[in-house]
Parts: sequence; structure tokens; C-alpha cells
Amino acid sequence: MQPPTEMRIFSGRSNPDLSRKIAEKLEKPLGDIEIINFPDGETFVKFKQNVRGCDVFLIQPTGVTPNESLMELLITIDAAHRASAERITAVIPYFAYARQDRKDQPRVPITAKLVANLLTTAGASRVLTMDLHAGQIQGFFDIPVDHLYAAPVIENYLTSFLNTENLTVISPDTGSVKMARGYSDILGCGFAIVAKRRVSATEVTASHLVGEVKGRNCIIVDDMTTTSGTIAAAAEVLEKNGAGNIYAAVSHCSLNDLGRERLKNSPIKELITTDSIPIRETLGGKIKVLSVAPLLGEAIKRIHMGRSVSSLFKMQI
Repeated sequence: MQPPTEMRIFSGRSNPDLSRKIAEKLEKPLGDIEIINFPDGETFVKFKQNVRGCDVFLIQPTGVTPNESLMELLITIDAAHRASAERITAVIPYFAYARQDRKDQPRVPITAKLVANLLTTAGASRVLTMDLHAGQIQGFFDIPVDHLYAAPVIENYLTSFLNTENLTVISPDTGSVKMARGYSDILGCGFAIVAKRRVSATEVTASHLVGEVKGRNCIIVDDMTTTSGTIAAAAEVLEKNGAGNIYAAVSHCSLNDLGRERLKNSPIKELITTDSIPIRETLGGKIKVLSVAPLLGEAIKRIHMGRSVSSLFKMQI
């Protein structure tokens, strides 16, 4: 398949720093686009350069302010579609509403499916995202979805200072077992599971530990954290069971005030995350931010050239 003649990369307003890093990786300038809010709060988008027949990539994570970021992305996709772009790829490093992926109680929506429908209806040709909360969300789309993982980026950092022979990967709940197993495979170490019970949207209790952690360094892995409830509760269980240094690694970090306070007071020595969502405070160095711009930039290049993206899953970026 021959790629469209011209690649154009545009950034929304949700994470411009990440967009700039991706553009630098691709050695391409960010496209000229105007995005403003009218006095009544409505969003206005205008492409200030021609995109007719172009392969357009719109970079817009939907974290921090998900409703505003998502609406801005939908309007930008529609503008590109009406400007006769040949192909429109929505680059969404963090996919909002991914935790609402099923009907877990009566009379509730499946909002992740709704978001997939909105993106398709707006005119997106494909989606590039990273570490979805539930992999089956890819099936909500009727367009191609390229699903990347931050694990290779995080693995490179972990192996730079940790001895994997004395390391145990921890799943902080049963939902993260597959991710923990994946990390333990690429790091070549064992893993353990902490059982949790969610009391409310902000409260979590952790009780049982399956696995041996005494005297071992531990890395808790999860796809994302907001309130730090899950990882902090797991860290307390590990500490009580004699673990050595305790670290946590999450692909997406959108800490609120409660989350920052919990993390600061937890036994976690360092929280390792990525810049898929802007991090404004590193808590005096307790939060380590790794950039996924090289990973996303390489994926964009491969999509444009019609080459395999799945091979990136095992690449060392």
C-alpha cells in the first residue's frame, strides 16, 4: 500500500509538550492550527494550512480534562475530514473513559463504546493509543486500532538500576495479573498478587498476598492511577510482609490531590510513569516521568509508511 504523499502532524491543547517531542523524533514541524474557545465556551478549530490529500495525525491525549479534550479532538477530526484529508489518525496516548468498558451494574452506560462511536462518526480513519485499561476496547471500533504498550520504555529504566534477580513484579489486583505477568517475563523475574476490594471510587482495601516478597525489591505495575488507592494499599501489604524497596510503575498518571497525598505518605520509594498525561508535580523527585514520544513517533512513521506496528511491542526504545 502506497502512503499518502504528505504527512502532517497537528497537536491539540491537552499535551503540547508530548506533541513537540513526537514532532522532533519525526523531524517534522507541527502543523499550523488554530484552536480557541469562544466566550460561551464553545471550541473553534481551523487548519491554517492545506491538508487536502494528506496523511493527517492529530495528537490529543484525553486526560486531565477528558470532556473538553475529547470534544476538541472530535471537532478537529471533523475539520480535517471536511478539509479533504486523505487519512486521519487520532493519536490518543491516554484514552479517556476506558474504565467504563462494561455494564457492571444496572442502568449504566458503556461509555468507552460511545467514545469509539463518536471518533468513528467524526471521521477518524484509525486510532493510535497506548495501554488501554481493557484490551477488548479495540473491538468497540469499526476502524483499525494500533495499541502500544509502555512496558519496553519502563523496562529500560528499571533494568538501569535494579537487580532483576532480587526483584518481584506485583499485581495490585486481579485485573492487573496479565500486565504483571508480562513485566515479569520481559524482566526475567517472579511475580506476586495482592488481593484488593474496592470500597468506593476513592477507597480501596488490600488484604491478602499470594507470593513471596520478604527481603526482595518489589515493583507494583498497573495501567493507571488517579487516587493512588490501589498502589498505596498494595505497598502497605508488601511492607507488612517484609519487602525491600517498593517501587510502582503505571503507564498513565493523573494524580489528584488525594492521590498525591497518598503517594507521598506511602512506602513507595518511586512512582515511574510516562508523559502520556502532563505531570505538573514530581513530589520532590518521588515521581519519575519517562517519555513515550520515541515510541509514538516510531509508530506514526510506520503507520504512514504502511509498515508493521506490532513489532514495536518488543522493541527497546
